[in-house]
Amino acid sequence: MPGIFQRHLRARAARTACALFILQFIYLPASEAALTLSGTRIVFDGDKRNVSLTVSNPSDRVFAVQTWINTDADDQTTAVPFIATPALFRLNAGKEQQVQINGLPNNLPRDRESLFYFNTQEIPQVNTNTGNQLNFALRTRIKFFYRPQELKDNPIDRLKDLSWSIKKIDNQDHLIVTNPGPFHVSFIRIEVIDSRQTVALDNTAMLSPLSSQHYDLRGIKPGQGLNVVFSAITDYGGFTQPVTQPISLGF
Repeated sequence: MPGIFQRHLRARAARTACALFILQFIYLPASEAALTLSGTRIVFDGDKRNVSLTVSNPSDRVFAVQTWINTDADDQTTAVPFIATPALFRLNAGKEQQVQINGLPNNLPRDRESLFYFNTQEIPQVNTNTGNQLNFALRTRIKFFYRPQELKDNPIDRLKDLSWSIKKIDNQDHLIVTNPGPFHVSFIRIEVIDSRQTVALDNTAMLSPLSSQHYDLRGIKPGQGLNVVFSAITDYGGFTQPVTQPISLGF
């Protein structure tokens, strides 16, 4: 019996050690990152060879920092035509590091933007003087848009081209927005209004180029005279002035 008990304790200790090792490098999206980026999104113009942003460390700790570009699927296997350098570096307390993103030859669409993501992962330095401790590797992920040089329009000017309608999907009313333009549209605000009601929509997913997106209209009573008021995020992370457009009824 003592031998069985000892083996049980050793196995339990091994599982605990393994769990602690994994927790040292877990990605916690709800946690607050210590490092900051110089922008909330990146636009890579197709007539440029590279684009840069700054990673800053306003904290009093030292971090190892990893940077990379990947796709919306958030995998590490799909090849992307962009390289972030340096890909791994040390960032001391109170310091900053410029990261350059270089473009590679590619066959991306020329009539629309392509969406990728820039990732920054911060790994705090282990303090050997404090005994046992738990370190978390936190990741920041921001949108990275590749904009071909063939696109000469201003994305804000193309917001007026969006069209809005209401249709039933699975017997439920949905607001449909169609984007005939080549730019992504990230909404910060969408409200449906008429003389009787003003309803702000939640979870307004980004609208891709040359596509449509639909949003649940639960709690809204469709009728004549409906309008939509919306604002979108600019290339620099600001917000556009509200735009008001009519909504057509598709039933």
